[in-house]
Amino acid sequence: MGFLPQEIIRRKRDGAELTPAEIGQMIGGLTDGRVTEGQAAAFAMAVFFRDMTTRERVALTEAMRDSGTVLDWSDLPGPALDKHSTGGVGDTVSLMLGPAVAACGGFVPMISGRGLGHTGGTLDKLDSVPGYITQPDNALFRKVVRETGCAIIGQTADLAPADKRLYGIRDVTATVESVPLITASILSKKLSAGLHGLAMDVKTGSGAFMPTLERSRELARSLVSVANGAGLATTALITDMDAPLADAAGNGLEVRYAIDYLTGDRREARMHEVTLALGAEMLVLGNLATSLHDGRSRMERAIASGAAAEVFQRMISALGGPGDLISRPDAHLRAAPLVQAAWASQPGFVSAIDTRAIGIAVVELGGGRARAEDAVDHAVGLTTLAGLGDEVGPNRPLAIIHARDEASMARAASRLAAAYTVSETRTAPPASAIIERIGA
Repeated sequence: MGFLPQEIIRRKRDGAELTPAEIGQMIGGLTDGRVTEGQAAAFAMAVFFRDMTTRERVALTEAMRDSGTVLDWSDLPGPALDKHSTGGVGDTVSLMLGPAVAACGGFVPMISGRGLGHTGGTLDKLDSVPGYITQPDNALFRKVVRETGCAIIGQTADLAPADKRLYGIRDVTATVESVPLITASILSKKLSAGLHGLAMDVKTGSGAFMPTLERSRELARSLVSVANGAGLATTALITDMDAPLADAAGNGLEVRYAIDYLTGDRREARMHEVTLALGAEMLVLGNLATSLHDGRSRMERAIASGAAAEVFQRMISALGGPGDLISRPDAHLRAAPLVQAAWASQPGFVSAIDTRAIGIAVVELGGGRARAEDAVDHAVGLTTLAGLGDEVGPNRPLAIIHARDEASMARAASRLAAAYTVSETRTAPPASAIIERIGA
């Protein structure tokens, strides 16, 4: 029987449950060009309005995974583990988490992305490290994972190529927010990485892709059910993004923050909590810890002992970066020419933060992209960002701005002043950055 994309689109448009074979045909046609741009857009819109069952979501994810190469880590002496974050501001977790899990006996082949919208990308952060190869060939990738336990790299063209085409179509057809399509996009890449366990960090709040808890919970449940349905052991944490996770936002500045964390110079409570919790999930999924409590203890020892910092440095060196980045970060990470404080319009206590606006301020400084082809300035960004409940005034700015020129400095200062709500009375910040855990 011939393949007619319009018949599959019609069935989904009318609310039918598609078979795995139909979904496989659609994704196969998307990959080899038999499905036109218009048909792909119509299919995405039909899914957006008609949704998909869990069975359909699993079939879509597996078909997208199988559109390209699927890595095999069965030759490793331990489990291949990873985490994925839906993105936020000051979310530097990957840079500390991957090496710490590796120091606990896991292997972390972390395939990361670039910044999207107001959220920072792990690859853009690592691009601020001179010489670091974010797109190694497969042989080098495998060698670094095996020998150091961790390699953080970018998605190669042969991993889930159907996702790249469908994402581009979703981006211009107002279907990005579809939970089945988000689920398949994220998990097809993770499944193609050949993992044995995955911890998901689903953000919620003013700086999150999914700002409401209800939508974040819907996405987290979809990710966990579909990943497990496709054979990948997965759990999810819903974490707070009503404030930046770190007090630094911007590529090189976040690398410096990660180094300070790993070496013990500073470990902010919210960042530490999220890093330990995700690491514990990964260790349990990989059978490297007997419980979440045991996993957390192992993570704490790996970080406190300096073992995680050693893995981070070995990874940087093995992928072309400087051999003394940990000990001499200022010699390698470029500094912005202008550094200046941004002040609140009135003294008081921070009662609310428009975290998305802080991310936009970094983009406007040049630390992100307005268009996919834009270059990124790795030196610019924000440090010492005030958190919820902090007192700001003549002795405490909202943040320190690191800028390339006076004009972008002024824009960032204005954006920051508008992003912070300052009140006369102090309200306590949330007790925990972790809102909910979603298990299989």
